[in-house]
Amino acid sequence: MKLIRTFAMALAASLLASCAGLIGPRQIEVPLAKMQAGLERRFPVSNRALELLDVELSHPQLALLPDGERIALTLDALVAPPFLRQSWHASLALSGRLYLDNARGAILMADPRVDQFSVDGMDEARQRQMGKLANLLMNKVVRDTPLYSFRMEDLRYAGVQFVPTRIQTTAQALVVTLEPQR
Repeated sequence: MKLIRTFAMALAASLLASCAGLIGPRQIEVPLAKMQAGLERRFPVSNRALELLDVELSHPQLALLPDGERIALTLDALVAPPFLRQSWHASLALSGRLYLDNARGAILMADPRVDQFSVDGMDEARQRQMGKLANLLMNKVVRDTPLYSFRMEDLRYAGVQFVPTRIQTTAQALVVTLEPQR
């Protein structure tokens, strides 16, 4: 009886393993609206840049750039030196390359670069200086903020665990290729 039970369990395990081998890559679509909603929950973000400026970032707006597997992000900013009662309203636009962080189960932005930075009521020379500071700050903020986090059910199908391996951008969504975990 024990031998039959052991044989049945071994047979069931080998059938499951062979089924997992038959399931190939699959794709899921992550709509821009879903990423936008997730990102809005993480904002506003407050940060101090080089102990010189308090910066609050708000109103994130995502856009997909299908030409180079990149993403664009625009933000409103409130910039204030901690030792002054003056503050400036600013807007910035940045873009970066998308990448998968399987350890965190998320899609993040790599190599962010500030494409446009403007501060209301500030002269051009000071805006350029602030733009350099904005690049430093964006590297820190963007690196820590997932654009999308996978749910466990996104990564399981027919009893098989999948891992994200590739991202493609379209006009309205990311298409993520998932492959069975080996």
